[in-house]
Amino acid sequence: MNILILTGKFGMGHWSASLALREQLVTAFPGARVEVEDFFAYAMPGASDAVYKAFSLLVTYGGGLYNTVYRCTADIPSPQVPVYALPLADKLVELLGQRRPDAVVATHPVCAQLISHYKEKTLSALPLVTCVTDLTAHSEWLTSRCDCYLVGSHAVRRELVDKGVDGEKILVTGIPVRAAFRQPVLRGMGRRRHLLIMGGGLGLMPRREGFYQALSDLPEVETTLITGRNQKLYDRLAGRYEHIHVVGFTDRVSEYMAASDLILSKPGGITLFECIFSQLPMLAWEPFLQQERLNARYLLQADIGRIACKEPSACLEAIRSLIYSYDTLSRMSANMGRLKEQLEVEGIDRAVAMLTGAEVCA
Repeated sequence: MNILILTGKFGMGHWSASLALREQLVTAFPGARVEVEDFFAYAMPGASDAVYKAFSLLVTYGGGLYNTVYRCTADIPSPQVPVYALPLADKLVELLGQRRPDAVVATHPVCAQLISHYKEKTLSALPLVTCVTDLTAHSEWLTSRCDCYLVGSHAVRRELVDKGVDGEKILVTGIPVRAAFRQPVLRGMGRRRHLLIMGGGLGLMPRREGFYQALSDLPEVETTLITGRNQKLYDRLAGRYEHIHVVGFTDRVSEYMAASDLILSKPGGITLFECIFSQLPMLAWEPFLQQERLNARYLLQADIGRIACKEPSACLEAIRSLIYSYDTLSRMSANMGRLKEQLEVEGIDRAVAMLTGAEVCA
C-alpha cells in the first residue's frame, strides 16, 4: 500500500503534522510506503522558497491584512480551489501518476482542495483524508470530495457539522504529534520549578537584557530557553545567566517538555497539542494571527493555560503568577489528561484502513 501525505511549509505546523502522521502510519501499516511531499516545492521547484519567504513576510509585517482576509473567507459556502493554485493542478496529476497512491492525506488546505478538484474532474475514487492543523473550522479546509476529516477538538467537529459536513466523516484525533510526546509523564512538583521557553527562533523573545536577568533571578526557578535556528540569540544569551540554560536547534523537545512544569511559547496548533499530550501547562505569547487566537481561546476555555503579554514586565508577572502556583499547574495538567482521553489518536489508522481495505497492525 502507498500512502502519500501532501503538505506545504507555510509555517512549520503543516510539515510537523505530516511527519507525525507518517510516523504513526508506518507503525500501523508496517508494509506500507508512506511518503511526505512538500507539494509546493514539487510543483514550483524554482519558486517555492520565494513563495514561502513572501508568506513569512506577509504574516510578519502584514498580519492585519492576513487576518482580515482570513476572517472574510471563514464561512464561504462553497470554497473553490484558489485561482493562484489552479496552475498547479497539472503538477498534481503528474505527481499522482508517479506515486500511484492508494490514499492521500492532506495537511494543507490547498493540497486538499487540489485533490478534491482532481477527484471531481476525473471521477476518481482516490481516498482523501484531510488533517486540519489548527483549531479552526475555516471553510478553506472544506472540500466536496473529502472522505474523512481529522480535527483537533469536539468544538471544531460541531462547527464543521454546522457547515454541512457529514459527522460520520469527522474524527476528533487532536492535532498529530510525534509518539515521543504521547509517552506517559510523571511530573512531580519539587521545590525548584522548571520553565521552558520556546519561540526564540521566531523572533518572539524580548530584546531587553533586564528581562533575562529578572528571569534568572526568579527564586527557585530554572529556565531552559530553546532558540531554534536563531544563532544570534543563542550567541547573545548562552552562558550569560546563572539560571538560564540556552539550547539551540534540538530534536529533544519532548524530553524538555517532560522535565518542565510550565512552558512559555507561541500558541501554534502543533505546539499546543505537544503540550496537551505532555500534560505541560502553557503560558502562550499573546497571539496576533487569527488561527493562533483561536488556539489561545481553546487554551483558556479548556483551562490548560494562560496568555502572556509581550511587554517584558507584564510577561514576567504572568510567569511569576503561574510558575509558583502548584494547585493551578496541577489542575491544568489534569485537565490536559482528561482532554487526551477524549481524543481518538488512532483515528488516522482507522480511516486509512476503512478507506483502503488495509489491515491495521495490532
